[in-house]
Amino acid sequence: MTTQDEQLIERANAADRTPVVLVHGLWLLASSWDRWADHFDRAGYIPVPLSWPGDPGTVEEANRRPEVFAGQTVGQVAGHLAGLIGGLKRKPAIIGHSFGGLLTQMLAGRGLSAASVAIDPAPFRGVLPLPVSSLRAAAPVLTDPANRKRAVPLTYAQFRYSFANAVSEEEARELYDRFAVPAPGAPLFQAATANINPWTEAKVDTGNPGRGPLLIVSGEKDHTVPWALTRAAYRRQRRNPGITEIIEMKDRGHALTIDHGWREVADTALAFVRRFV
Repeated sequence: MTTQDEQLIERANAADRTPVVLVHGLWLLASSWDRWADHFDRAGYIPVPLSWPGDPGTVEEANRRPEVFAGQTVGQVAGHLAGLIGGLKRKPAIIGHSFGGLLTQMLAGRGLSAASVAIDPAPFRGVLPLPVSSLRAAAPVLTDPANRKRAVPLTYAQFRYSFANAVSEEEARELYDRFAVPAPGAPLFQAATANINPWTEAKVDTGNPGRGPLLIVSGEKDHTVPWALTRAAYRRQRRNPGITEIIEMKDRGHALTIDHGWREVADTALAFVRRFV
């Protein structure tokens, strides 16, 4: 647990409000949730934007020291986050984006969430579609098997395709400079092989009756996690006895949590959380 994580947990436990845990995905840091944290704070919740193990504190530091991300797996990150959430006195709502959306579903499947929102979530075992755009977005990692043990940065062109295809060139460049950091390659290999590896860590307990309400959010123009993947995840999750819903955000790409339209997505997540927590 980092000092910042400790402070967030202590602050949440000292408050008489429900925590909302925010989980980032690959190529971003917890600081990508800063505006969301302020928004949920003003709405009466205690935001808890948690880091992955070893995350540097700033984008600048992360780009200077990419090696700190190397080798992290989905199982390690899920265990790390579960341990942090276990330190909260109140069961939180959990919101995650991309691989953070996969982790959100994993944590909810362990009964750790009062309500969950998975935004453009990475696929898990049982999610079968293989969209061409997803394969192209993952290609910077998957084309070299050695990347499994490496940290891999995105070039601007790669970020433009996989994250920022639905915004202007000017905004895409701004988002890249402000938010993009290297990411561990292992989780992408785990997601890509989840359906042929019975021991994969990229799996979700979709049947746990303690999962709680779940909303899956999809960006209409997302190249990385297009509708086919979010719809397939929804079909798996709706077998759960809990409430399961899905919504598509029009004209939005994979950067929908950090681009100019972030507030619309945040309000969608907030409205869902308010219904149950």
